[in-house]
Amino acid sequence: MMDIIKVNEESIDNNQLINWLSTLPQDGAIVTFMGKVRCSGEQTLSLYLEHYAEMTEKVLANIIAHARKRWQLSRVAVIHRIGEINVNEQIVFVGVSSAHRADSFAAAEFIMDILKNEAPLWKKERTINSDKWVEAKKTDIDALKKWN
Repeated sequence: MMDIIKVNEESIDNNQLINWLSTLPQDGAIVTFMGKVRCSGEQTLSLYLEHYAEMTEKVLANIIAHARKRWQLSRVAVIHRIGEINVNEQIVFVGVSSAHRADSFAAAEFIMDILKNEAPLWKKERTINSDKWVEAKKTDIDALKKWN
């Protein structure tokens, strides 16, 4: 059992992470989620992400620990970028390996849903017209209901 948890400004190396997730012979399932900054209707230029440095990785580790209690997982990687991230650049990577696909799919979705709601990360959207802090979306909050 191993985890990779990183919160930093560096670009995410998807190939390296997928290779790491794929190395255990007992694992038949690897599920990954790669999220990127998208352009909204107001012509987004970038997102600027801040975080509570002393807590963010601890919260992510706790989310992974909860996922491990629910599903049989081998390896888990959660990488989240901070700082200035331009449209179409990757912002997050969640990867899970397990013996069976059901565990990997469920755990990856769980980790992402909980991360969106509990990780101490704040986003400021920069558009051609203004900068504004992004509030939690109702759809992200509603996604938590399926995990109770």
